Amino acid sequence: MNQTVCLALTGASGMPYGLRLLECLLAAGCRIQLLYSQAAQVVARQEMDFELPARPAEAKAKLLARLPAAVDPEKLAVFGREEWFAPVASGSNPPDAMVVCPCSMGTLAAIAQGLADNLIERAADVVLKEGRKLVLVPRETPFSIIHLENMLRLARAGAVIVPPSPGFYNHPQTVADLVDFVVARILDQLTVPHDLARRWGA
Repeated sequence: MNQTVCLALTGASGMPYGLRLLECLLAAGCRIQLLYSQAAQVVARQEMDFELPARPAEAKAKLLARLPAAVDPEKLAVFGREEWFAPVASGSNPPDAMVVCPCSMGTLAAIAQGLADNLIERAADVVLKEGRKLVLVPRETPFSIIHLENMLRLARAGAVIVPPSPGFYNHPQTVADLVDFVVARILDQLTVPHDLARRWGA
């Protein structure tokens, strides 16, 4: 695929979803513009024992080392939080779609209010204003009324909210099966072909 997807990792629980999504998008031939917050580094270490370096070049090397060898390294671009000359910072060069996975409630709130204090928020703002697909994967439970109102505001603005709530009709046997179910739903939103999960009625 020639699709360019901006993938942002933020400081919510659910890093396995984000990294599996990265793997699947690259395997499908998508070009990835990866952004990550400082809190995402903490979550990656806590949930996956994975050290995500602060420097983008080092982060790219670490990510490629854990991905299948068949992945084209030229398809992955990693940007720093304040890298304002990154393509995603401007409406003149937006990605085809953006996914924030996992998406913290703080990031969701900032996007809902149109803030752009870092590159993740700015990229999401660009994607919305340019009418491109924005998918948010919020990992929080329960949702407060503030969370829900922010999600409603974003849905009305055109974003798609995909809470990581796996289905059980496929009889998952492992945690990886549950992760793949959620990642499959995200890929569907991006119209990226996959065979991660059996479809209902198939």
